[in-house]
Amino acid sequence: MPQAIHDASPTYLLFHITREGKPMSSPYSSDTYPLPVSVAFSGPDNTGKTKQIGILARRMGPAATSAGPLDRYDPRWNAIKADGMARWWFETGPVKEVADVLATSYLERSRLPFSAPVRLLDRGIPMLEASVAATVAVREDLDAAQATDRARILLAPYETDLRAAEEDEHALVLLHCEDPEEGARRSLAHEVSVTDIYAAYQRHLHEHINRLVDEGRFPMAIRIGDRPTVAVQDEVRRILAPLHPEVPSRALAGVHVTALGGMSESGKSTAGEYLRTQHGHARLKIGYLIENSASHAGIGDPYRLGPVVQAELIVDSLDRFCQAHHFLDSVSIESLHDFDSTAELVRMLGPQLTIVYLDASEDTRIRRGTAGSQDVVDRDLTKCARGADKIVSIAHEVISNDGPRLELERRLDRIALDRRWPEHEPSTMPVNALGLPVNLESYLAEFIDRTTGLRPLIDLLAVTGSGARGKYQHGWSDLDVLVVADVSALDEMRQILADLEAELGGVKLGMTVLTRAECRAGAITSRLLHVLALIGSGALVPLWAAPGLALPAPDAATDIAASLRDGIQAAIEIRRQFLKGSPDLRALYKVTALLAKIQLRFKGIECPSDSDALTVLLDATRQDTSLVTTARIEPLAAEALALLVLQGWLDTLPGETR
Repeated sequence: MPQAIHDASPTYLLFHITREGKPMSSPYSSDTYPLPVSVAFSGPDNTGKTKQIGILARRMGPAATSAGPLDRYDPRWNAIKADGMARWWFETGPVKEVADVLATSYLERSRLPFSAPVRLLDRGIPMLEASVAATVAVREDLDAAQATDRARILLAPYETDLRAAEEDEHALVLLHCEDPEEGARRSLAHEVSVTDIYAAYQRHLHEHINRLVDEGRFPMAIRIGDRPTVAVQDEVRRILAPLHPEVPSRALAGVHVTALGGMSESGKSTAGEYLRTQHGHARLKIGYLIENSASHAGIGDPYRLGPVVQAELIVDSLDRFCQAHHFLDSVSIESLHDFDSTAELVRMLGPQLTIVYLDASEDTRIRRGTAGSQDVVDRDLTKCARGADKIVSIAHEVISNDGPRLELERRLDRIALDRRWPEHEPSTMPVNALGLPVNLESYLAEFIDRTTGLRPLIDLLAVTGSGARGKYQHGWSDLDVLVVADVSALDEMRQILADLEAELGGVKLGMTVLTRAECRAGAITSRLLHVLALIGSGALVPLWAAPGLALPAPDAATDIAASLRDGIQAAIEIRRQFLKGSPDLRALYKVTALLAKIQLRFKGIECPSDSDALTVLLDATRQDTSLVTTARIEPLAAEALALLVLQGWLDTLPGETR
């Protein structure tokens, strides 16, 4: 049956249960407020028009109203539906009568007085022509051009009124894709059963709608593709927002939702709190979200509604919350209580949603319970009745939470950072591109050869520090190296290092070994996090990487925030060195340079070189930059430089009240 008449989706019904669409005088005066607008959502069947209207209408509340289905605008529909709408439409109803009933319904709807600043219509005037053309095409075996002419003849008696009604609408069309053939296939794929005549109708309908797009009858067109509901809603709002200030501009744009599920005492609350405190997630309860949205919509008992509607209420409330807290990009919600509503959340949010299921044995959960074992069993029964235990089958991440809390937190770290730190496959460069002394080039080349054969011991090797920037100075610089490798490789690596030690020529080797898991979970120091950020941005190029190796690339904001801890430690270490009878000149210079780099980083300036960082910082405060050179060889100059940089750091702290 053509769905051009009535679509009773849960979103649609919810809106009309709570807002009956009865005409009322508008509280908005054109003298003080922008004129009302009508927006018509058009498109083939199963493109989500009604759902998009319902989401937007609920979000806008009294600022928007829906005109409702067409079959409320002509009394003849009652008899038509009683006898079988599809049969009348495609077989028994004269095409002139079909055109008349449709045209009368469209025009009667267009005369509906505005009851809100924005009126949302399910199918606009151009859809009338497309529907009639597709109908006569299948009933009278006409090609596209003939069907177009026939439809225009049938609609000619209403032409003047239809043109005026169309001019009063802002036309938006939703299409599956650009190809009408593929679009028809996608529309039909959503149907439980399809007759030959309905399939033919859909193919013609797609063809005629695309023709109208080409003719400019739909100035606003959205191709939904495989995008989830909220992503399409976001584009709808971005397009419609300029039409009226009451239309919200975005829908959960840039917000990621981590939804926590699991049986009683599985650790959902612990996980939610950790995501809040360590990763900046807003922590929200699903019950609050449902009840908050229900309150806005005037629904007394939202838990009596179906699971699909409950999912829509959750998304609506998330939308409101995140718009009110526009700085948020991460939210956790707990606890997933129903399988069907969770599945609908997946369809609505798509990649913006990560379902994390906390799995723990019954013995563990009973041990964690504070109200006795029977309480846990009883709560489990309630959850199982709603299908909460089945959510594990659609979870993106399943965490076994019988072990220590530290293990849970590391898994949560990885889940949170996988989204925030995009993976990057680093490029490599030859050893001789670093400009190191010949003995160090030979040392590194031999080490790489012996650790990256047929059975590589390592995943990555990168030189860091001054050696990576062509700033190596014999007698002053160390050879700092980062290696990514499993712990199982340590014994063989230790033997290789011992065999090659003589080639270092007395140069101090600082080799740091990390596993891939530590990198992905962010279980690293702030200085190593900075190295990963440099590799991710391409500012630091490794000498070797395993084929296909992808490492996380920490974002700049996290890198800067994490460096604060190094700044605190450096400021303390400067004073330790200063109070020694004879400070270690090299150590004092390097820790002073580190503190300078961190101060510059908070100003958006990245200076990897020690001397460059010190010079830039002193120059910015109009200090004597000659100290940078002499501090390498004169203890008094090194101390003076250290005190200047330290004072700049301390000046950022609030003064004490005496």
